[in-house]
Amino acid sequence: MTAKSFPWKTAWITGASTGIGRELALDLAAGGVKVAASARSADKLAEVATMQPGITAYPLDVTDPQAVAAVVEKIAQNFGDIDLAILNAGTWHPTEAIDIDGEKAAQSMAVNYLGVVYGIESLLPRMRQRGLGHIAMTGSVAAYRGLPKSCHYGPTKAALNNLAETLAIELKREGISITIINPGFVDTPMTEVNDFPMPFLMTAEDAARQILKKLPRKPFEIAFPWQLVRQLKFAQLLTPASHVRTMRRFLGFNNKPRK
Repeated sequence: MTAKSFPWKTAWITGASTGIGRELALDLAAGGVKVAASARSADKLAEVATMQPGITAYPLDVTDPQAVAAVVEKIAQNFGDIDLAILNAGTWHPTEAIDIDGEKAAQSMAVNYLGVVYGIESLLPRMRQRGLGHIAMTGSVAAYRGLPKSCHYGPTKAALNNLAETLAIELKREGISITIINPGFVDTPMTEVNDFPMPFLMTAEDAARQILKKLPRKPFEIAFPWQLVRQLKFAQLLTPASHVRTMRRFLGFNNKPRK
């Protein structure tokens, strides 16, 4: 994708030190976009910044609202207006329901949901003043229906999807576009802990390419891979009770409980 393909001059990406965020930062910078890259790991961010001259590192813990506001202010001072924000920071604790943990649930909500909210809170005043801006947030196909081992993760992504719908309804008249990005399984450090089959697993590079191919058109949703999306979109047509019965039967949860 060439520089002329991108409608943005500046972009801010959270969760940019690894995985999809890293590849998005590299691809956007290669296309001539000035990229502000944020993540908790200063060392990994510095490494990413050396790979493309258009990337500047802004280390950040997205669960700290004051720090988020300060970084947005600093980016605006150094780069000018943020045209595109990709709020991508996330965490994943695969956990069976019998091991549900309040601390892990709270940490997941703090990173996956509130980390996005804090970013939007800091971005909106500037974007509204300009009457222009594009905010994308990384959700997951796990948001579509309840899935095994997702008791901490799935609810945070379902909350993001609901938030995206709400914002998209209200912010269009302000000139602000909202996109929810719902990937399936992507080969990243986050998914390396998975001890179960990951159908249609794709690389972070391929995921970033799919996102940047569609994002300039400002769609409400970007979801992939299509095979997994189609299956889970069909599951959304089922009643909740039917979905639960189907998943129990298909995954063997009607058998004797684990000891």
